[in-house]
Amino acid sequence: MFDLSQLEHAHEVVAAAMPPTPAHAWPLLAQRLGATVIVKHENHTPIGAFKVRGGLVYVDRLKRERPGIAGLISATRGNHGQSLAFAAGRSRLPVTIYVPRGNSVEKNRAMQAFGAELIEHGEDFEAARLEAFRQAEARGLEIVPSFHPDLVRGVATYALELFRAAPDLDVLYVPIGQGSGICGCILARDLLGLKTEIVGVQSTEAPSYALSFATGKIVSTETSNTRADGMATRVPDPDALSIIAKGASRIVQVTDDEIGAAVRAYWTDTHNLAEGAGAAPLAAALQEKARNRGKRVGLILSGGNIDFDLFQKWIAQEVVTTPDRMAV
Repeated sequence: MFDLSQLEHAHEVVAAAMPPTPAHAWPLLAQRLGATVIVKHENHTPIGAFKVRGGLVYVDRLKRERPGIAGLISATRGNHGQSLAFAAGRSRLPVTIYVPRGNSVEKNRAMQAFGAELIEHGEDFEAARLEAFRQAEARGLEIVPSFHPDLVRGVATYALELFRAAPDLDVLYVPIGQGSGICGCILARDLLGLKTEIVGVQSTEAPSYALSFATGKIVSTETSNTRADGMATRVPDPDALSIIAKGASRIVQVTDDEIGAAVRAYWTDTHNLAEGAGAAPLAAALQEKARNRGKRVGLILSGGNIDFDLFQKWIAQEVVTTPDRMAV
């Protein structure tokens, strides 16, 4: 998909808009996992998520090749749309974003604040995506898919930063939405000639990539009802699946309750707020704690854009009522 020089050029494009994100070894997480744990903090980007990198690289190439483009259009559950809005705004390029009805209120507000025209359509991401493609043709706009070589090359820059800072990782856990993040990690690892095992993470409520990985062919799901909206994918991308099938060791499925526990662990152990997809790698590493004991484990905290009501449900301790008292 790209070579090392092209990846390094993408990193220059990204670096013009934001500094490298930190990669920290957290001692409390190390105690929790029984392993050295290094977290790549993509929750510290200008949009609070890793996808900003892909948007910057995509728009940079598009403006150079087609400076007269009328505008961009895409569909998202939030971070992809924020990425495009942020990058397009830097180039004064109009962007229209479709989201499903009931999408994250706070992610919607963030996309609009970055300058996107926001339109709600359909009951899930797939319905919004199909409508965005229809409107692109009708309105003469550039459709930006959720998986594209420019997007992968852009988000792979976080893997380049991480692997150059910690080339001796034994295993790296990466969440899977449409696949750009894990594909970027696989390709960057291979370009650098490293041996790090890369493990994908999906929700048990949206396991399309896990099912496809297991069967070797595209498997779609009827629903994607996970609270981790960044992983709410029903239909895998064939190109992404091809890269994942060749380069990932396995895909671990985690429940929403496990993700919630990982959100709380990030808060208590690092004082960082993780959205559902961002916490999923920690949930998977905890599920595989025995397997990881004594190893150097990398976790991609892919974003921190979590709605306040969901934050309250996942962070606040539950109130337990007993016959004689109420305890927190």
